[in-house]
Amino acid sequence: MALLYRAKLRPSKVELLESWIPHQPWFAGSVTAGIKNVASFRFDDPAGEVGIETLLVRAGDGPILQVPVTYRGAPLDDAESRLIGTMEHSVLGTRWTYDALGDPAYLQAVVHAVTTGGREADELVDVAGTLTPREPTAAVRGSGTGSWVTPELSVSMISIQDAPGETVASVGGLNVVVYRKPGLGSARSVRRESVHRSESEVLTGTWTNQPISHTLVRVDRK
Repeated sequence: MALLYRAKLRPSKVELLESWIPHQPWFAGSVTAGIKNVASFRFDDPAGEVGIETLLVRAGDGPILQVPVTYRGAPLDDAESRLIGTMEHSVLGTRWTYDALGDPAYLQAVVHAVTTGGREADELVDVAGTLTPREPTAAVRGSGTGSWVTPELSVSMISIQDAPGETVASVGGLNVVVYRKPGLGSARSVRRESVHRSESEVLTGTWTNQPISHTLVRVDRK
């Protein structure tokens, strides 16, 4: 379960991304057109400390881009290179926002979902002390059956490589491949590629105005 608040953000999530995303090697679209949030989904942090959200955005007429982020109430040690920026949350205060590939909380959550057949977290909005369900704009599902053990992770264990179409985080004997442009390949085609790997599972999803399932993340066990 992801607990959310009706709150004001300064800057907004989109405004924060607009100053960061055009400088990434996987960016595609119009730099001047601005960023539009198409859909999003969340994973739960068992400790209840970290917000874990994946944004699906588009710059102008460019492709859908996948941007997993984490929100923290204090800086994450040794993760300055993955810091996107800070936001002021009217309820929670300052939130340090990270490219989630460098955050152990996201990697733990996505590996768990991918390898156990997990899905996105239910979202509840706190409105004056009353929790109200929020309709999701994206639905995801892992392909695994629960046979993998998710290792304990730390920032120092993570090695990241950005490429034009994907970002790969290598950690704890795993490669976590985030497809930055998920609209370019179907879930079926990526699963065919994974057959040739020793051990791989994927996270697939649909979102607003995209009923066909696409692969978002692949986890390979080395």
